[in-house]
Amino acid sequence: MHTATRTHGFTESVIRGMTRLAVEHGAINLAQGFPNFAAPEIVKEAAIKAIRDDVNQYAITWGARRLRHALAGKYREWYGMEVDPETEITVTCGATEAMASALMAIVDPGDEVVVFEPYYENYGPDAILCGARPVYVPMPIAAELDLDRVAKACSARTRAIILNTPNNPTGRVLSRRELEAIAELCRRHDAYAVTDEIYEHIYYEGEHLPIATLPGMRERTITISGASKTFSITGWRVGTIVAAPEVTDAIRKVHDFLTVGAPAPLQEGVAAALETLGPDYYTGLARDYRQRRDVLCGGLLEAGFRCTPPQGAYYVLADFSELSDLPDDEFSA
Repeated sequence: MHTATRTHGFTESVIRGMTRLAVEHGAINLAQGFPNFAAPEIVKEAAIKAIRDDVNQYAITWGARRLRHALAGKYREWYGMEVDPETEITVTCGATEAMASALMAIVDPGDEVVVFEPYYENYGPDAILCGARPVYVPMPIAAELDLDRVAKACSARTRAIILNTPNNPTGRVLSRRELEAIAELCRRHDAYAVTDEIYEHIYYEGEHLPIATLPGMRERTITISGASKTFSITGWRVGTIVAAPEVTDAIRKVHDFLTVGAPAPLQEGVAAALETLGPDYYTGLARDYRQRRDVLCGGLLEAGFRCTPPQGAYYVLADFSELSDLPDDEFSA
């Protein structure tokens, strides 16, 4: 039987594959990005209350009003961004759907999308599903981007540059200099910056600087984030997109036909967290993850691996070359 050629290069998700193996063998799962501790009580209780209050039908397709207004308040408070909750915010089924919806809204077949590698495994396939060509540029673990190489990767066909900072899986937090260089390329080539900021509150060095706040970038940035990592609710699938009204209109059309909307009662839980939890919560989140990072990196080094402590997110790339000559997937299995 014939299947679409666009899927022929896809394989099983490495993340989900390693999780399946961990379950099968009773192993500690270090592959998939989810915490093993509870979400804040305010998030859970607000969602439970919403269910008991019969908030069980469709929310507005692009997100419950309460959540969109809470998000607008967050972007104003944290980043000085004035965001219209009615025309510039879309709530999606996780940041993964947000990326797919965003790219499908702006990318045409034959366009090019710049992707920094190694990358969260959906970015390349998302570009391919749009009929675009992903153009890969290395993301160093412990050094600045080769900005000349980034510039050479861009052309008149470049429609989008995908950013993920703090980065999965390298742990890099992109500097202001790097972001300003990428912003200049977006302006030069009339391209979008599509930025995955799901780890925006989990960083240990530098600062989290949304590229949308740089000069000339507000209209050409699609800012993606979500509640999964910040509130330890990866299974709730509540993602967010901030974009200019014209772009938001296109994104909402794609989102509507992909998933209709994110779970209504869970949106109420996220809204309550945004309204209630103050700076101490976010400071504590980063502090606690830093402690876990230091324990893990110390253990890896003691076991014979080599690694660079991540600047953000919660992934560590471990070099096992002194332990084995096996390919990485065989060594991991």
